[in-house]
Amino acid sequence: MDAARQATRTTVPIVFAGHADPEGLGHVASLARPGGNVTGLSVLLTEIVAKQLEIMKQALPQMKRIGVLATVTAPSHRPALHTVEVTAQRLGIQVLTLPVRTPEDLDGAFAMMVRERVNGFLALATPLIRTQRALLGTLSLKHRLAGMFGPKDNVEAGGLMSYFADLNDLHRRAATYYRQDSQGGQTSRSAG
Repeated sequence: MDAARQATRTTVPIVFAGHADPEGLGHVASLARPGGNVTGLSVLLTEIVAKQLEIMKQALPQMKRIGVLATVTAPSHRPALHTVEVTAQRLGIQVLTLPVRTPEDLDGAFAMMVRERVNGFLALATPLIRTQRALLGTLSLKHRLAGMFGPKDNVEAGGLMSYFADLNDLHRRAATYYRQDSQGGQTSRSAG
């Protein structure tokens, strides 16, 4: 996103189809009025992680400690992790943040969760989490850890539960943000 914004500040429309937190990361002025040449659809990750944690607590009322699989280098995970910490404190849950960058990091993260006796885990949505859904399902079952995921693909692969935007629907809807004007040139419409 940043590279596209640097390349064109006003002339070429930039449409995102599943941004985690466009307002929080400063890519748009607001969700209602993005401004400039950037617009699109958001998965609202920063807001959704609070609800994911609340759902986990309802499903596992005895939960006192949760592991959070996060890509700490992902800009959108910083505000999401802050929201997890604030929500966990309100719910009386301790958070163990586990940085994961590659599929090889997942075995170690699960081993650490077992050693630290977490009651379940929250997998912050990333391409890694989505592409490694079979491995995550296997590790969840092997270590008997309840997991909350973003996209439903992870549940279909053996994860326990999911709460997230429908990514396929977001991508379909993002396509409508471009239309041909009467002269055949490309224009964009604003989000809203």
